[in-house]
Amino acid sequence: MSDNPLATAVGKAQWRLLPFLILLYIVAYLDRINVSFAALGMNQELGLSQTAYGFGAGIFFVGYVLFEVPSNLILAKVGPRLWIARIMLSWGVATVALALASGPASFAGLRFLLGVAEAGFFPGIILYLTYWFPLAYRARTVALFMTATPLAGLLGSPVSGWIMTLHEVLGLSGWQWLFILEGIPAVVLGLVVYWRLPNGPAEAAWLTPEEKQALAEALDAEKNAIASRHLSGLRQGLVSPAVWLGGFVYFCMVVAMYGLVMWLPQVIAGVIGAGEGGAAAGTMQVSLLVMIAYAFAMAGMVLIGTSSDRRGERRWHILGSLGLCLLGMLVLASGAGVVWVVAGASLAAMGIWGMIAPFWGMATAVLTGQAAAAGIALINSLGNLGGFAGPYVMGFVKAQTGDFTGAFLCIAVLMVLAAVPVYLARE
Repeated sequence: MSDNPLATAVGKAQWRLLPFLILLYIVAYLDRINVSFAALGMNQELGLSQTAYGFGAGIFFVGYVLFEVPSNLILAKVGPRLWIARIMLSWGVATVALALASGPASFAGLRFLLGVAEAGFFPGIILYLTYWFPLAYRARTVALFMTATPLAGLLGSPVSGWIMTLHEVLGLSGWQWLFILEGIPAVVLGLVVYWRLPNGPAEAAWLTPEEKQALAEALDAEKNAIASRHLSGLRQGLVSPAVWLGGFVYFCMVVAMYGLVMWLPQVIAGVIGAGEGGAAAGTMQVSLLVMIAYAFAMAGMVLIGTSSDRRGERRWHILGSLGLCLLGMLVLASGAGVVWVVAGASLAAMGIWGMIAPFWGMATAVLTGQAAAAGIALINSLGNLGGFAGPYVMGFVKAQTGDFTGAFLCIAVLMVLAAVPVYLARE
């Protein structure tokens, strides 16, 4: 008999679930941001202006936000296995369909449909993790899961750069191959999810009865404690000021994230003179430089998330992460050379991704039951409005001023505004 069946159960869940969930999120995030590399050839072929590209890149999040809360409520009702499989199958098909875009209108329309298809995936996984991991393990677990996003950039950047070199193979452009080849894995993995993902600990054949009981008792005790002190009802999850303030902070962070990642390949291409033609050498050079920023993002996420759990502290870790992002945006706004751009992007990425684990650790500590399903989705929905605002504002400011300086300064101001409610919050 194990001395600590709870710790054993959590350890097994981390090894059995996290690698697979990380793989799913790598595919999701790559399908969300691969448009940033597609733009190196697609913008010219489809006649997309800077503003039209920014609008199309960001409109994904409008569809995502509109269907996110209902999606999470359905997941809580029908179970994660069926609903996550449905989400993956539909977004894989939508990604492949982007290869059919023929102009600004069809590009924006297909990006909107991709957002509708993927709606609910991230908050659904966050909710799913609360079925398995008590609070003491949660920020660390979320940090490990969220390494998928910098991993997607780190691994996906050279892959996307290579796929772009397939220009004119079988009569298709490189950007069309990018959407086709990076959409198919979502369909395949969606089928795997349906057949293999357990809905919760009760369905996990790899847990002993003792481990299942220890995990259930720990999670039930936490739910009851949270319900007595914080939010548990559906209405509370939707109207709580804490949820809306959390949504504002997350909005600011997501503006920074997608304002950066949706434009970074083009920012770097402009600095090194690679242009938008999608030439193989230029595209690969851009992808390798983008990788540096994602490497810092991964380091920030793991180090800051682990530190937050180890110290049991969230607020100052969030504030420190916002400070790193602020510094990075100021460097990006002031620098003109490739070294400045990569350094600024790396600092900003380290802060953006470093904030995620302590932020969700704080948010899920005051939500349970229906409030968790609705509140997590609402925070993520409000935040992901920043996924529309960030790319669009970057493109609009670039079109009006001729460079990205003003856009990076706008994001820097948002980091200061986000710090205010975090500083005033009580743990």
